[in-house]
This record gives sequence, C-alpha cells and structure tokens, in this order.
Amino acid sequence: MAEGFIAAGLGGGVAERVVAAGLRCIVSNQDKWYLDHLDTTWPEFYTNEPLTNITNPKQQELVIGGEVCMWGEHIDGSDIEQTIWPRAAAAAERLWTPYDKIAKDPRQVTGRLAHFRCLLNQRGVAAAPLAGPGRVAPQDPGSCYKQ
Repeated sequence: MAEGFIAAGLGGGVAERVVAAGLRCIVSNQDKWYLDHLDTTWPEFYTNEPLTNITNPKQQELVIGGEVCMWGEHIDGSDIEQTIWPRAAAAAERLWTPYDKIAKDPRQVTGRLAHFRCLLNQRGVAAAPLAGPGRVAPQDPGSCYKQ
C-alpha cells in the first residue's frame, strides 16, 4: 500500500480512482457533502454512499472515512451554524453506522435528527430546521418543544 492518503472532494468517481491506485482515501463528494451547497438536503447527506462503485473488498478498506466541507463564500458569522447543522449530523450518522444498519428510508432518521437539532438549539447552537434545504426558517415558534 502506498503511504499517505488523498481527500477525494472533486465529485463522483474520484474515490474510486484513488483506491484503484492503491491509496487511502477520505471521501467528500462535492455534489453530496459540501455544506455550502444550500440546495442539498439532510436526506441527501444521509444517503450518500462513500463506497459507491468500489466493489473490491481490498479497495473498500482503503476508504478510511469521510468528511463534510464548509466553504466560506456563502456564509458569515451570522449563519454558519445553521449552514452546518443538522446536515453534518446526518453525514456523521451515515459514516458511523455499519452499512447493514443504515436506514433504507431517511425518514426513519427524522425523529433522531430533529431531537439532536433541538439539543443543539438548547445549548445555544443555531441549528437549522430539518424541513427544506440548508438555512430555512422554522415552521412555527417553539417547534422544538412540540416533539
């Protein structure tokens, strides 16, 4: 195995080529796990499969993780938390959950993720609502308390 690793963040197919070359890889698909793409919803973050098209078990072992990325051209200090949370939490659950335990329908995760968002809000983190894409207004005042 070659030394080092490559963070594959250029879109689909990059991780597949990296591990085929015998290199370790951290997956970060720009079309799925870039937080500044505000039209990408949390279910898309959750259902992104880091091992797409990597069928060789030896090559799968070279995928050592994944990451979501936050770029600064669409955010500032007033909206960074809403841009990151809860979509980053959806990707984290996806990465930490064994493949055979992944919810086949992201709606099965909604309650857990909504609860986590409310915990963040109660701790002073301005996490966005789950409905809609990144950075949307809550459906109504007190929505965390109606769960």
